[in-house]
Amino acid sequence: MHNIERIATEGAQSPMSGSTKARRRAPNTMAAMAIGALALTACGAGGNGEAGAASSSPSASESTSEAAAKEVSSLTPRAVVSYDGGLLTVDIESGEVVDDTKKDGFLRLNNAGDGRHVMVSDSDVFRMHDTGLDAHKHGDHYHYRESAPELTDVTFDAPHAGHVVVHNGKTTLFGDGDGSIKTFDSEALKEGKPEMKETKTENPHHGVALELADGTLFTTQGTEDERNTVQVLNKDGSVKAETKDCPGVHGEAAAEPGKTTDTVVVGCENGPVIYRDGEFHKVAVAGSYARSGNLAGSEESPIVLGDYKVDEDAEQERPTRVALFDTRDDSHQLVDLDSSYWFRSLARGPEGEGLVLTYDGKLNVIDEETGKVTQKIDVIEPWEEKEDWQDAGPVIKVAGANAYVTDAENKKLHVVDLSKGEVTKSIDLPETPVEMAVVTGKPEAPAHDEEAGEHGSHEGHDHAHDDAAPTAGAEGHEGHNH
Repeated sequence: MHNIERIATEGAQSPMSGSTKARRRAPNTMAAMAIGALALTACGAGGNGEAGAASSSPSASESTSEAAAKEVSSLTPRAVVSYDGGLLTVDIESGEVVDDTKKDGFLRLNNAGDGRHVMVSDSDVFRMHDTGLDAHKHGDHYHYRESAPELTDVTFDAPHAGHVVVHNGKTTLFGDGDGSIKTFDSEALKEGKPEMKETKTENPHHGVALELADGTLFTTQGTEDERNTVQVLNKDGSVKAETKDCPGVHGEAAAEPGKTTDTVVVGCENGPVIYRDGEFHKVAVAGSYARSGNLAGSEESPIVLGDYKVDEDAEQERPTRVALFDTRDDSHQLVDLDSSYWFRSLARGPEGEGLVLTYDGKLNVIDEETGKVTQKIDVIEPWEEKEDWQDAGPVIKVAGANAYVTDAENKKLHVVDLSKGEVTKSIDLPETPVEMAVVTGKPEAPAHDEEAGEHGSHEGHDHAHDDAAPTAGAEGHEGHNH
């Protein structure tokens, strides 16, 4: 029996009665609005993945693979895997490496938002990798095109390129070195480098930002030495909501929207803060130090999964408990997994279930409402986090009904069918995997109104592979202090 502890915020309202499953599909239809007083930037292109001179036309940055795209009846997911020296693009169905791009440096990967591209964080620039998958929406159905993958010429300058957040049809990039925030329509990436809204935080710091559905900007504030402030800014830059009770603020995850606004959770060293219905709410935790800096959310669930560290003096704490933060009443419960994990171990399943890959090689499936571990799926051999967070270790990502898990020690990529609770495919990789992103052709986090319109009649057309877009809402860049 797993040890579960629940701690409610003093004076908080009790959770809604009844199951949340029935109400999770209700979309938030607030239109995404522009953030005023933010400059638009021109398009840019360079040579073979290197930053180049600016161009005045988006067509200058269109990839050569666009012309070679062919229409197909369906798409199968592709995984982009970074290794020491480059990027692999793997066709999940065939197991074939369809592209191997050589690129030096430690490369971080995040879904870019449009279902086709992957954002590659490369020191002081974000680079756009085209996986070649495109689900083109046409009325109430999709047409599918496939082309050869490539690291494109499209780049976004960002000193110490950090978090990438995809939310409500928008992609936001954060530069830790200058506090720069760049936001654009995710789907616009298919046309080249998009027009962007740009602003900056008050000081450079390791931060995160995203645009909410009502057009406000959710962002952290701080310095290189200290950060404890989270704000929501109106379109004119004025502060709509603020909390300064978030020491060591790190990471974010969106949950099921509230009654009037999006719901976002941010990790702190004394318990997370929750932005819900226009205000910040603090999660009460036991003790003065309880860090949850890595979060995984799902808009199918009001509950956010997070790590849970309690030893402030530990050089490398190896917790065995995870936390489930309930955004409805600011409470949380702790779930003991009897084995440790690391910051790349957390994900969410298609129904909002929590997923944690632990040191014993098992994928723990957690019912997010009860905190009960419903399955422990054997995936890889036992492993342990290395001292340097940049060293290769297992990664878990989710798309549709499948979880994708890398095995760095044995150079493999495993496909886990979550409905069956078993590994259904293992793919040999030519290089040791470090980071991974999985794309399906469909956007990872479409605008709420677009998402609601995707369920019309599809009669007479071929449609997507069973794997839909990856679950959205998880934190995009873990960064420091894991």
